[in-house]
Amino acid sequence: MRAAGILLPVFSLPSDYGIGTMGKEAYKFVDFLEKSGQKYWQVLPIGPTSYGDSPYQSFSTFAGNPYFIDLDMLAEIGLLEKSDYKNLNWGDNPEKIDYALIFETKFGVLRKAYKNVEKISADEIKKFHEENSSWIDDYALYMSVKNEFELKSWQEWDEGIKFRRPEAVEKYRKNLADEIGFWIFVQYLFFSQWTALRTYAAEKGIKIIGDIPIYVAEDSADAWANPSLFQFDENLRPTAVAGCPPDCFSEDGQLWGNPLYRWEVHKETGFAWWIDRMKAAAKLFDVIRIDHFRGLESYYSIPYGMENARVGEWVKGPDIDFVKTIKREVRGVDIIAEDLGFLTPEVEKLLKKSGFPGMKILEFAFDHKGDSNYLPHNYDKNCVVYTGTHDNETLAGWLEGISRKDKAFIRKYLNVSRKEGLCYGIIRGAWASCANLAVAQMQDFLELDNSARINEPSTLGINWQWRLEKNALTDGLAERINTLTRLYRR
Repeated sequence: MRAAGILLPVFSLPSDYGIGTMGKEAYKFVDFLEKSGQKYWQVLPIGPTSYGDSPYQSFSTFAGNPYFIDLDMLAEIGLLEKSDYKNLNWGDNPEKIDYALIFETKFGVLRKAYKNVEKISADEIKKFHEENSSWIDDYALYMSVKNEFELKSWQEWDEGIKFRRPEAVEKYRKNLADEIGFWIFVQYLFFSQWTALRTYAAEKGIKIIGDIPIYVAEDSADAWANPSLFQFDENLRPTAVAGCPPDCFSEDGQLWGNPLYRWEVHKETGFAWWIDRMKAAAKLFDVIRIDHFRGLESYYSIPYGMENARVGEWVKGPDIDFVKTIKREVRGVDIIAEDLGFLTPEVEKLLKKSGFPGMKILEFAFDHKGDSNYLPHNYDKNCVVYTGTHDNETLAGWLEGISRKDKAFIRKYLNVSRKEGLCYGIIRGAWASCANLAVAQMQDFLELDNSARINEPSTLGINWQWRLEKNALTDGLAERINTLTRLYRR
């Protein structure tokens, strides 16, 4: 079925408290999607962020981000007084997130809420704990111990707890019992609010596209609790890490630094950890986008300790065995394969066998010198077309940097009038294509420049910060998007 959607990270929603939340502005955005005739809301990973604030480097692949918990909703159920958070410093720029400030302020408020935990039924929290016992005990212990060691990576903890020796685990579980309770409470709040938001979206006919990174962070509960699943040595140090080789975008390649999987161990267990991970994601989302899908066919392995990604090798991944297992075991959710990057015939063969839709990016399409697989006339229906992703420039920013000949080619190819403008001409090109699903970033509908860019790969300190202005989503904008969507039967 033809459909359309908008990509907007949860953190980019407006709010009075420094970062987007699952509160009233999230519900208003769902209403905007409905008015706009959209059927999908695509978000970025919603796990708790670690160093660098990237949603692709999370303390847990199962947990939710505490920053997204809405404080006004906590006040409504008596866990907080508005005076607990209204007059705190949440930052002075409504269009940028100050993560260091949010870290200090938000957790202080959530700890105040925890003091009123008795206002929530103990049976409710117990039920939540039991339903998520496969991961939440490890996560809550991990976060508690991490705080005990002044937020250092588990690699720098005392040897006993680093290696999860039973007597050390028991000692910390006992000594940090209240702190562990806090982290379980925070996850209870997150999942309660997310479930309510997702239910509201479903009632409005909106499906949520989630995003899971193929890799987990080294400093995560996942790596600490399951070291046998990763390429670690006897001291639990990585032997090789993930990244991408040099290409036309980066002469040094991309050094992500995530630990690589021991795929042979995963295969021996029937991919049990991955099945748990995908089933957990299926409870949160209607559609799951698997980031770096090509890494399932072959992954780029960089020796640990390298300063860049120039030295590395491609190593065979789990390939079709993995895909068949996930399709058999994880039901009730659709999957999108992020098939961007260095593609080989083997990757294309895996994508075709999987039956998953791949991705087409219009910012990669318009080279006046020749044809491109990203031009709409080369699509088949089983794909998702994007104007650009969170890793790309905004359309307006990208258009500023391309050549006059490429702009002329866009105008001619898409028959763009001066009144319509290039941004909307390109969005129309996506909506008019035969792709089953078309998605554009919210910034592209607003024609915002690169000051609204979400992420510039291989950079730190400038990303994941953009926030939507409070009154940007007007009825006029909704009608313009709706008209385009109805025109192309999406």
